[in-house]
Amino acid sequence: MKDVLIINGPNLNLLGEREPGTYGSDTYESICAEIKAKASELGFESCEFFQSNHEGAIIDRIHAARLDKCGIVLNAGAYTHYSYAIRDAIAAVKIPVIEVHISNICAREDFRHNSVIAPVCSGSLFGFGKDGYLLALNALAYKLG
Repeated sequence: MKDVLIINGPNLNLLGEREPGTYGSDTYESICAEIKAKASELGFESCEFFQSNHEGAIIDRIHAARLDKCGIVLNAGAYTHYSYAIRDAIAAVKIPVIEVHISNICAREDFRHNSVIAPVCSGSLFGFGKDGYLLALNALAYKLG
């Protein structure tokens, strides 16, 4: 099974119109298209996308992924900084999760400097813009061998 799941959290559905100076001008849909092309290039059989502004929905999708996905690329948005529930979901599923952030969270407001999910993720990428997702797919492909 080489199926990968891309999860995007709160407000990421507004990419392209939300704070373009921080998040760029590419739309959510165009970024997903680039990710899908990269996943195919790397040999992933499928690349599924899930976006939610609701913490419980993200947790439910992480749980479900343990049954049919080889790994997850996760941009948890603001939940990164305080959601111990998402952290626990990642720890519970035992498949690799790569954390991604479009902006450099360490160069932003103090409250964004800490990621409570990083300790249970296989790796973290931030500050590379939309290319962070593509780098995360490379990392996941490498990890899976």
